[in-house]
Amino acid sequence: MLTFDTPQGTLTVTPERLAIAGWAGRDQAGVQHHIEELAELGVKPPSSVPLFYRASSLLLTQAVDVEMLGGEGSGEVEVCLVSDAEGRPWVTIASDHTDRKLEAVGVAESKQLCAKPIATHAWPLEEVRDHWDSLELRSRIEEQGEVVVYQQGTLAELLDVDTLIAKLPAALKQGETLKPNTLLLCGTVPAIGGIRPSPRFAMTLADPVLNRQIDHQYQIVELEVAQ
Repeated sequence: MLTFDTPQGTLTVTPERLAIAGWAGRDQAGVQHHIEELAELGVKPPSSVPLFYRASSLLLTQAVDVEMLGGEGSGEVEVCLVSDAEGRPWVTIASDHTDRKLEAVGVAESKQLCAKPIATHAWPLEEVRDHWDSLELRSRIEEQGEVVVYQQGTLAELLDVDTLIAKLPAALKQGETLKPNTLLLCGTVPAIGGIRPSPRFAMTLADPVLNRQIDHQYQIVELEVAQ
C-alpha cells in the first residue's frame, strides 16, 4: 500500500500493476543514438520504442533506507503516473533504480532486481496537464562526500502523457487512461557526466507554473553478494 499527501487530502493506493517506459524520449533520433551507444556496451536493443517493461508492483517503496543487492545500481528520476482505485490519474516521481551490471544481460531483468523508490506526495494530473512540458525533473547524488547535480531537464524532452497512454499495451490501460491501481514510470532525462552509482539519491519534480515541487530521497543499504 502506498500513501500520498495531495492538495485534496490523503490518497491511498494498493498497486496491482507497474510498468516502466523505456526509450521514451521525444527526440527519436536521439533515442536511436542512445540505443546504438548502449549496444556497443553489450546492451540488447529494444524490440520497439517506446518499450514498456513490466515489473512487480511489490518493488515500489516509500522507505528512505532501501536495500539493494551489490553496488552496481543507480537511480533515475522519472515522473510516475498513479491511477487510483477509481481510475483517477495522479502525478508523482519515482526512481527507476537499475542494476547496471545485469543490464548488459537483460534490461527487463535488471529493472526487476531493484526496488523502485517513490515519493509520498502527488498532484492530480488535471492540475498539470496543460503545462506538462514545463515540469522539470532534477536529481542529485553524493560523490566523494559532495552533493552534485546528476540529472536536470523538462518533460518537453520526453513523450507527452497522452502519447504514452495511447501506446500502452491493453493489459495496462482502460479506455484513454491507466487501469485502476496501475503505476507507470514515464521515462527519464540524461545523466550529467554519465550513468554511475551513488549511496544516496535525491529527486525533485518542480512545477514552475504553480510554484511547487515534490521531493524525495533515499539511501542505499548495500547487501553483500555471496560468491
